[in-house]
Amino acid sequence: MRAARTQRFRGPTVAAALLVASSAAVPAAADSVGLPAVRSVLGADEPCVAASAEHASGQPWALAALGNTRSLTLSQGAGVTVAVVDTGVGTGVPGLSGRVTALGGAGVDCVGHGTFAAGLIAAAGTADGGAAGLAPRARILAVRGTDERGNASVARVAAGIREAADAGASVVYVGVALAGGKSELTSAVAYASGKDALVVAPLAPDALPKDSATGDLVAPEPWYWPAAAPGVLAVTDYGPDGGRPDNAPSISGADLAAPGDAVVGIGPRGDGHFIGSGASLAAAHTAGAAALVRSRHPEMSATQVSRQLTEAAYPAAPPRLDPYAALTAVLAETPGATPRPAKAVVPAAVSAEPRRRALVVAAAGAGVLLLVAALAVIVPRGRARGWRPAG
Repeated sequence: MRAARTQRFRGPTVAAALLVASSAAVPAAADSVGLPAVRSVLGADEPCVAASAEHASGQPWALAALGNTRSLTLSQGAGVTVAVVDTGVGTGVPGLSGRVTALGGAGVDCVGHGTFAAGLIAAAGTADGGAAGLAPRARILAVRGTDERGNASVARVAAGIREAADAGASVVYVGVALAGGKSELTSAVAYASGKDALVVAPLAPDALPKDSATGDLVAPEPWYWPAAAPGVLAVTDYGPDGGRPDNAPSISGADLAAPGDAVVGIGPRGDGHFIGSGASLAAAHTAGAAALVRSRHPEMSATQVSRQLTEAAYPAAPPRLDPYAALTAVLAETPGATPRPAKAVVPAAVSAEPRRRALVVAAAGAGVLLLVAALAVIVPRGRARGWRPAG
């Protein structure tokens, strides 16, 4: 959220700090190079994305960087519904089987981006430790935010956010970043916030469009929507080396950074894997972390969950998502303040009477022992003399 950008928790666990700091040394899976790339938009004449025949094994670098193994010991997202406002989510995908509810025609994903994002949020793990989501017991609410080819519009995204909030989603992931629509999308976010739903969105598009005349990339806008709206958790991305691709849109103002480049996930059909990059995928990881926190701390409001994620993040520019710290950190009551230490409890003054009584008993006991010792010496000598005086 906008108000939380400079109010970061400065005391993450040492393990979490080392984990995030060392993420630059975590390579992508060796067998992920040959995976097909996930798309966000298809041409008018292109067929729907087919199932991938490729599979990546081993834990993806993104899950390792986020410490997912430790987080799952505390929360798996049970009882939380995350809305995915995107290209749709395939309801028959094995990794999400039985946990997807679709509004309208959002149960069919021709493009694959929405299903890929949903997998990063909540896909169940596999026996070989392959692609999985941060919150594997969360439910997914598929909401259409684009047309069937992946083309987004302000009206569709705004309506999708409202529909997600009305359907009871406590986390609303938006997979697109639009250059316009400030009024409509700000209003839609305010509506969702009024229903205690946390909206998570990418800070910028995954890729900038090209100028039709010159072929050059269009310069990025200073802000995009709905990420720039008050109450939205705006997320940017980083890759296995800790940096961002040279051609990635660069704008300031992110609340969090999360793994988003060269990440591995599921496709819209079948059990094969895809690979993708962009801030939209970093936002998906953040939405999964929000589901973990909302599951573990159901008493927290959407605003409190957002603050928990941003202030418990590893301090950097922007701060980096740390789900385990968000699940365990105890923040100060006032945003930006130093967490208060626990009050020292001074015990009441102890009465001296028990001590005096113990000393009396000890003295009496010592006296008895001395008497017994004396008698042990005197009695035998007295008997030997027939109890006559000495001399």
